Amino acid sequence: MNQPSIGYSELKWRCRRGMLELDILLNTYLEHNYTSMTAAQGDVFNTLLDYPDQVLFDLLMGKMQSSNADITELVTKIQEIHQH
Repeated sequence: MNQPSIGYSELKWRCRRGMLELDILLNTYLEHNYTSMTAAQGDVFNTLLDYPDQVLFDLLMGKMQSSNADITELVTKIQEIHQH
């Protein structure tokens, strides 16, 4: 399988945010999905982690939607994992 180009430890570190809600959502997604992520999925997740905390929070809480289809798909997956 074509694993993400960025390692688990680095992504885990990047999931540490200024808001507890973000830490929980992002880390839960990473823990459930890292081993099955493709390189492209890892790149999209890494791109999502570049967003400022407030934008991330608004996206994950459904208060806004990204114009990037890959980001929107990822946000939906993160939300689904958290709901279960």
